[in-house]
Amino acid sequence: MIPPAILPAQDPLMDRATPRMRQAAQAFEAQALAQLLGPIFATVDTSKTVMGGGPGESTWQPMMVDAMAKRIAAAGGLGLAQPVLREMLRMQANREAQP
Repeated sequence: MIPPAILPAQDPLMDRATPRMRQAAQAFEAQALAQLLGPIFATVDTSKTVMGGGPGESTWQPMMVDAMAKRIAAAGGLGLAQPVLREMLRMQANREAQP
């Protein structure tokens, strides 16, 4: 979840962010990170690693990439969650302002 302390205080929309919205923005960033990390791990020759590669390792690799992406996003990630959350709030405010 995006800690409220790292969000810009001057943006009045950020006060309206619910924990669920913060989690959604962070989950979006985790998905983006997983898409970036996937090709990196796909090019690694796992046959020379400690585990020796094989079908078992290739089966679990996508789950490992997802777990790593979630941890990176939870630690602040690339800073993608903040603008995503800001845009979610802007869209919500625009929808509420329409008659």
